[in-house]
Amino acid sequence: MNRNIRKFISIAFALLLFIPTFAQLPEKIMAAAAECGFKVSGIEALEIGERLEDLYSDKYKLFIEQPIDHTNPSLGTFKQKVILFHVDYANPMLLITEGYTSNGAHPRYSNELSTLFETNIIEVEHRYFGESIPFMQDDPSITPETLNWDYMTARNEAADLHRVNQLFKKIYDGKWIATGISKGGQTAMFYTTYYPEDIDISVPYVGPLCKGQEDGRHEPFLAKFVGTPQDREILYNFQVEFLKRRETIRPMFEELSKKENHTYKIPMDAVYDYCVLEFPFAFWQWGYTTDIVPDPAKATDKEMFDFLVKTSGPDYFAEGGSSAPFFVQAAKELGYYGYDTKPFKGLLTIKDSEGYLTEIFVPQGQTFKFDKYLYKDIKKFLKKTDSKMMFIYGEFDPWSAVMPEAPVKNEQLKKKGKGRQTMHLFVDPKGSHRARIFTLPDEERAEAVNILRTWLEE
Repeated sequence: MNRNIRKFISIAFALLLFIPTFAQLPEKIMAAAAECGFKVSGIEALEIGERLEDLYSDKYKLFIEQPIDHTNPSLGTFKQKVILFHVDYANPMLLITEGYTSNGAHPRYSNELSTLFETNIIEVEHRYFGESIPFMQDDPSITPETLNWDYMTARNEAADLHRVNQLFKKIYDGKWIATGISKGGQTAMFYTTYYPEDIDISVPYVGPLCKGQEDGRHEPFLAKFVGTPQDREILYNFQVEFLKRRETIRPMFEELSKKENHTYKIPMDAVYDYCVLEFPFAFWQWGYTTDIVPDPAKATDKEMFDFLVKTSGPDYFAEGGSSAPFFVQAAKELGYYGYDTKPFKGLLTIKDSEGYLTEIFVPQGQTFKFDKYLYKDIKKFLKKTDSKMMFIYGEFDPWSAVMPEAPVKNEQLKKKGKGRQTMHLFVDPKGSHRARIFTLPDEERAEAVNILRTWLEE
């Protein structure tokens, strides 16, 4: 062979070894899928936002074909959306267990754990959300009212995540962390429960563990625990005054609903009632402070209305929202919260709020019987597991009323090598549903980061 040709081939081969990651990663994914016997499609490069380019070198959207029912593959498949953020093949992998529609395509999307520990990310859209809806992908005429919801289950979603894990473990060598926020935190819990060997660490944020469609623990939490007695009185007085002004404020509800094309499954007066009942839950969930609540003795109708809409507006109770899949799963197995109507006797148009989840939120004409299997499975697992888990909650977040039981933190037991060494609970003082590691007080934040770093280095 001509010396120049050999030299050219040698140089070309050397250059191939240094092809940037973005040219190799799609091929690695497809090769891993073939090895697993999975179908992957639609691999598409996505934009990485400013200030994230130093962390992530590549970002892709792709679809993984999943069984509609993992226990009965003959029912067919659907395509589940996945977003991959690449740092390095040897770095840890953060599996974000979305409880909802994927947001990972946004250029500025990131995660505090990924930033802290320079992890890769796989964000998995929950089945029945966004672009990952079984049946609808093949038949666009199907609506939420006619969709078959039988396969919207925690066990199926955990199995979806397991397949994602098995695929990308063919490519990435680092440790795996499962994490999620709110419903995503629930998902992290049940994924860890059903597939503990898939991951090394689990960090659920503000994830509730409910035992019924209307669990019953949120109402006393709001009535007796959150804030101070004065804070709770301020909110109660606002609610009472708002109900008393129904005749003058109700037209504002009608005007807003018309302007924003909101329709409801219940009468407008009932919408009015539910917005007032929802007010304290939403107020504490999102971390408001009572110094901004309008004084009922001085506030105009418009000021009262604007503040309630900002906190717990009627759009939450409107038909056609994107959260229908969540409410279906809440009714079936995740559970939700109720309202205490007794303090407002004589001021409400509704008799009580029992069954409101199905009446207002579940797609019309469908009812679901709640099954406690998931609550029991997770509770049993958390009681016995040695899995490395860290829970993050906000002290005043109403969802903290149904957090899992706190792990044992008895120093004497630890010294004897007993007690729970692998489970940790951090509660952000006066914190809300926005509680994260970075919102914790300095000492607790440093402790949490150190625990996670130690686990990753083991």
